[in-house]
Amino acid sequence: MNKETNLYHIMGQFDIETNIFPYGSGHINGTYCIDVPKLLLQRINTNVFKNPEQLMENIQNVTEYLKVKIREEGGDPERETLSVIKTLDGKNYYQDHDGSVYRMYYFVNNTKVIEDEKTYHDLYQAGRGFGHFQKMLREFPVDTLHETIPDFHHTPKRVLALKQAIADNHAKRAELVKDDIAQALKYEGLAELIISGIERGEIPVRVTHNDTKINNILFDRLSGEAVCVIDLDTVMPGSMLYDFGDALRMGASTGAEDEVDLSKVEFDTEAFRQFAKGYLEEMREELTEKEIELLPESAAILTYECGIRFLTDYLNGDTYFKIKREHHNLDRARNQFKLVEDILQKMDELKKIISDLK
Repeated sequence: MNKETNLYHIMGQFDIETNIFPYGSGHINGTYCIDVPKLLLQRINTNVFKNPEQLMENIQNVTEYLKVKIREEGGDPERETLSVIKTLDGKNYYQDHDGSVYRMYYFVNNTKVIEDEKTYHDLYQAGRGFGHFQKMLREFPVDTLHETIPDFHHTPKRVLALKQAIADNHAKRAELVKDDIAQALKYEGLAELIISGIERGEIPVRVTHNDTKINNILFDRLSGEAVCVIDLDTVMPGSMLYDFGDALRMGASTGAEDEVDLSKVEFDTEAFRQFAKGYLEEMREELTEKEIELLPESAAILTYECGIRFLTDYLNGDTYFKIKREHHNLDRARNQFKLVEDILQKMDELKKIISDLK
């Protein structure tokens, strides 16, 4: 059975018979668009998400909860959250004979995804979209969610993993990147700020998205308003600071994540302002003083975390992140560390922005 034939077999398990073609630019799951009715079929990457049953239980429960909240607000639940399509035997995913796992969603029509070219209005809308998503889930029983990737944003454990990669030196690269390792360890103090706050009870554990890139929101094609938060694979317990900081790691950078000309990589404070404005319009009343205090630092922490993940993978021989060229992960790490440096230099300005907005 070839790949195309197999996909039509998979669609039959969801009682769908129509045309299918590849869709989107995601790096983790394989995504396909189905013609009429317009649906999305995704193959879940079980190397990353090792328990698809728990992952889909999270998504099913969160989206059904959101539908209730959206109806209460007078919104359109079929447009403002994802809708999971069940298989013929009533499950929310299908596992093929070769172990591959698939799920299907209804397509949200008349929306667009923003990839690289983003405006300040887009960032403001993204802030509102992610903020509203979190606000609607404020009473969701967070303890019922599974950790789909354990310790995903546990930054101190990411530092330990980096140190282990340096010690193991599997790819024999540690000697080549001594300066990069030194720069990574220079910022180690950032790693504890959120986790220690959670452990002391100063930062509440909430339902968090944990992958808040701007391309994980659908925007209305005409109005440009944020419509629907997507890519819910990493929805699990965490701090809202993870979501806020991670959104700005890419949203407020003036360069691509793998830009090698570091003179092009800066942290855009106006982009920070616009995202924070939208986010706080939705979540201001829900946040603790400690959460508000750490909003600027969260951008540095999540950028640092991503940088050390790239450097760790480079030292381990590029075994996790997809690469398109030699030293790609090293370029990414250097990019992120440059961004951390710029965020820290602008910290007083960022704090004033938050003070003015709160």
